[in-house]
Amino acid sequence: MLSDIEIAQQATLLPIRDVAAQIGIAEDELEFYGKYKAKLSDELSRRVQNNPDGKLILVTAINPTPAGEGKTTTTAGLGQAMAKIGKKAIIALREPSLGPVFGIKGGAAGGGYAQVLPMEDINLHFTGDMHAITSANNLCCAMLDNHIQQGNALGIDPRRILVKRCLDMNDRALRNIVIGLGGKVNGVPREDHFIITVASEVMAILCLAADIDDLKRRLGNILVAYNYAGEPVYCRDLQADGAMTALLKDAIKPNLVQTLEGTPAIMHGGPFANIAHGCNSVRATKLALKLADYCITEAGFGSDLGAEKFLDIKCRYAGLTPSAIVLVATCRALKYNGGVPKAEVSRENPEALQKGIVNLGVHIENMRKYGVPVVVAINQFGTDSDAELQFIESYCKEKGADFALSNVFGKGGDGGVELAQKVVEACEKPSDFAPIYDIDLTVKEKIEAIATKIYGASEVNYTTAAEKAIAEAQKLGADKLPVCIAKTQYSLSDNPAAVRNVSLSNGAGFTVVYTGDIMTMPGLPKAPAAHNIDVNAEGKITGLF
Repeated sequence: MLSDIEIAQQATLLPIRDVAAQIGIAEDELEFYGKYKAKLSDELSRRVQNNPDGKLILVTAINPTPAGEGKTTTTAGLGQAMAKIGKKAIIALREPSLGPVFGIKGGAAGGGYAQVLPMEDINLHFTGDMHAITSANNLCCAMLDNHIQQGNALGIDPRRILVKRCLDMNDRALRNIVIGLGGKVNGVPREDHFIITVASEVMAILCLAADIDDLKRRLGNILVAYNYAGEPVYCRDLQADGAMTALLKDAIKPNLVQTLEGTPAIMHGGPFANIAHGCNSVRATKLALKLADYCITEAGFGSDLGAEKFLDIKCRYAGLTPSAIVLVATCRALKYNGGVPKAEVSRENPEALQKGIVNLGVHIENMRKYGVPVVVAINQFGTDSDAELQFIESYCKEKGADFALSNVFGKGGDGGVELAQKVVEACEKPSDFAPIYDIDLTVKEKIEAIATKIYGASEVNYTTAAEKAIAEAQKLGADKLPVCIAKTQYSLSDNPAAVRNVSLSNGAGFTVVYTGDIMTMPGLPKAPAAHNIDVNAEGKITGLF
């Protein structure tokens, strides 16, 4: 089979104005970035704001494994399959980060015959949103250090600076640095840190902001430091919020692209799912709901991370009500969870499948707790045996979930027709959606609700540092905010009973709870994906994925 990039480069793309026309968008409501990409204007958002909402479908997955699950591929393929059965659908995705593209994961625009195009542009600079977010974040940092240099009227304590510089690249050498060296003229020396752009609070804010006024308000609310008296210092105190908003005035507009089969796709924003909420922007999702009968979106990593935050944070803030949840798994990944090495997951192994399917069962049970119909999508491979697939189907039905096979990677939309039909049926079932915890609970009560109901903990223990951080956050109003659990994506929990620390993302509007060591500036592997990426004299890129 051809590689993803070879398939993408052989595809015939529709002009983006034609893709827009499918969902009733006029040409003058587009802001063009070449022939095949466009931003959706504020005028469009205002024109359709009173349209009825379509059905919201969330695509999530079991815990990620080296065997791969294909969540984005399933999302893109489901959008294509909806068109095959005559449904008007839009997919809404996150934008890829350059860090994973050049690191281990590679591109993040789907795969095989279920991709979002133009994949080279999407995986590289796209429409410049990542650069704008990086610049806005770093402007805040520069203004903070300049304030200290110019007399420090706010009395900022250099030992208690919270905001970090960012870069959309994996660069471990920047995790812990010292700045301001070289004498008085070059600033005040202090320890500093870089994080990857998608882990920044500015990214989370962009994805939760309702409009540009809300964006500016949230940016102004970023807790950047404490002063020597122990009082909070916010971004607005630095008078940085206005200029930061100016840098983001175009980045806040969603981007329109297309799938391999010409289905409309909105890609916008890309916060990490472990340190932030892991979903595309509220603006993109709400706009998609106004433009189509079905909006298919996804959440990062497994359902215990991305879906929980989508349902408890994004849906709460945006007033969204999902009609169905698609839970993606593979027979290979389930056998890997059952103890089979990656090299052997393609072999039939009923015992390993029976052990590993427990992971899928917990994810089904957790998603059903939100009162939304669940459809399990098995991303099918040629090595899957009929007996294995029948066992998975029976197990899903016992757990109260619908089941469908999906081969969108190899067949595009045609390979997802069964899944599309099951999802449409699920959307017609009663949905009694409710978040897993009440917003009026205390910080600890919210943490304990997630730990016990989603992670399976019997109790939660707090370090001394966490206790102190919770008390400090509560003084600043954190009791009124959702919680965002920062933990490993590879299992249901690092340690379901241990909270190590807590920080306040005041602008984004959630409290971050750390249960493990979360890497916010990844490093490159010994053999990064960048080794295989090249471009020829004609500008044709190879090896991107």
